[in-house]
Amino acid sequence: MRWAIAAVILMIAGVVAIWPRSAPTPTPDATSQTAPDLTQARAKAGLPACATGDQGPAGLRGITAECLGDGRSVDVAKALQAPVLVNMWATWCEPCKTELPVLARYAAEPGAIKVVALGVESRPADALELLTALKVKLPALVDEDGVAKRKLHPAGLPASYLVKADGSVTLIENPRVFASVDEVRQAVAHG
Repeated sequence: MRWAIAAVILMIAGVVAIWPRSAPTPTPDATSQTAPDLTQARAKAGLPACATGDQGPAGLRGITAECLGDGRSVDVAKALQAPVLVNMWATWCEPCKTELPVLARYAAEPGAIKVVALGVESRPADALELLTALKVKLPALVDEDGVAKRKLHPAGLPASYLVKADGSVTLIENPRVFASVDEVRQAVAHG
């Protein structure tokens, strides 16, 4: 009886060994995956393209982020030509959702310095959706990996920085979160 069971097992193993197989289906790796098509989301958001210059803050050179207005990959430093107010935010940050419209109203005023929204640790699709919902039309970058955040070390989000003509970057701490256009004006004037 044992020999019969052993013979059956060997026969099954032989059949499995010679049975024709189809080629394995390749699994996509992270490098071969394509980014989602954000053409419609970009059009709906209506954000301006990100301007770039020659230098920008030395501490942010070499960090790349996606321009939400046109999808280009840009050097963060070159997108922050002074003077500029940079607002670091994230889609999951509740105070950011209140502050971004305030900054957009400030940026629309005559004499305002340029404001750039720098989303961190957020997906581009989510960032476009949030800016569309908030009706914020600022030049916007998204640093999905949060490299700029780690470089600037904000205590929390949102965090606004004033980039001056000399390339210096100063965190605006008073107020920590803007609640009015007047507060933005004062911070920029005294920064």
